[in-house]
Amino acid sequence: MRVETKAVHTGVNIDGSYNSVITPIYPSSTFMFDEIGKNRGFDYTRSGNPTRSALADNICALEGGTAAWITCTGMAAITTTLFIFKPGDHIITGDDIYGGTYRLFFDVFTRMGLRFSFVNMRDEAAIRAAITPETKAVWIETPSNPLLNLVDVAAVTKIAREHDLVSIADNTFLSPCLFNPFEHGVDVIVHSTTKYINGHSDVVGGAIVVRNDKHAETISYYVNALGTGASPFDSWLVLRGIKTMPQRMEAHMRGAMAVARFLESCPRVKRVYYPGLESHPQHELAKRQFRGFGGMVSFDLDVDQLTPQEFFSKLKLFVLAESLGGVESLIEQPWTMSHASMPEEARIQAGLSQGTVRISIGIEHPDDLVEDLKNALA
Repeated sequence: MRVETKAVHTGVNIDGSYNSVITPIYPSSTFMFDEIGKNRGFDYTRSGNPTRSALADNICALEGGTAAWITCTGMAAITTTLFIFKPGDHIITGDDIYGGTYRLFFDVFTRMGLRFSFVNMRDEAAIRAAITPETKAVWIETPSNPLLNLVDVAAVTKIAREHDLVSIADNTFLSPCLFNPFEHGVDVIVHSTTKYINGHSDVVGGAIVVRNDKHAETISYYVNALGTGASPFDSWLVLRGIKTMPQRMEAHMRGAMAVARFLESCPRVKRVYYPGLESHPQHELAKRQFRGFGGMVSFDLDVDQLTPQEFFSKLKLFVLAESLGGVESLIEQPWTMSHASMPEEARIQAGLSQGTVRISIGIEHPDDLVEDLKNALA
């Protein structure tokens, strides 16, 4: 089945009593045993729930994995995945990753004994140079947040296999519609389902997908032990949203390309970051590796001509807010918002400035979005 069909038909038809066309919500915290040691597949919702399992089946099918788990947030998915490792283990990741992920790595798990190297993941030599005897994994985020730098995933996973490292990819920015990391050698995929998978800015959630039994056993244990599973209602909301994800992604990309091309022609914009533009330094890699360029656009505003606050205050359609992937267009300043948790020197090293603006393009008509930006930049 193609992605559009999988998104609609996987995880439904589980209601044997009434043949509900839509997956039911099972809000029960506990499930009755038929007798000691015998139940009907579920015993306690922290450990497993039919609605949550239906969503896991759907995302697993979309990514081409063998098992998946749905967590209460995207950060919970990342946190649970990191429990694969033990104190003293070393993980290599990008120096331009999402600020919340950076904070979790640098501030939280470092105190628990893990070590991290933040390197330019576009530089294979830098990755190889960072490998030590304690290195256990490479963490890939592509496109990066917010500057949309691309990682050659097949090249990185090749390095990982050479050194017996686990390769983990955050596929939030592209979704399974545009990229399937397993096809490029990745071992574990994480998602913030809050974003494109749900797509309606009305729920937070995460997902973990694996393709081998060893990782499946470990992650299944920790999702239950840590209690990071999503609620039945949140799972149902995401399962509802995922059905239109392929069509939404097409609309996001149409708007993103129109906005990126407009911004590239604007004298008050110093630089535009969008993989779909021929000017993007990794445009050819994007064409080869992905099935589309995504709905995220970033740019550097010329703050000598127009301050971010002046620019944001003139917008009518774009909402000044964090998050991304919803049907409405959102805009933010990473320096003070999504990446404020990173130390200033780390933000500078990642290429951020106070003029950097990140846009999540919604599904509005592209001409209306361009007109709104044109008025605000005038």
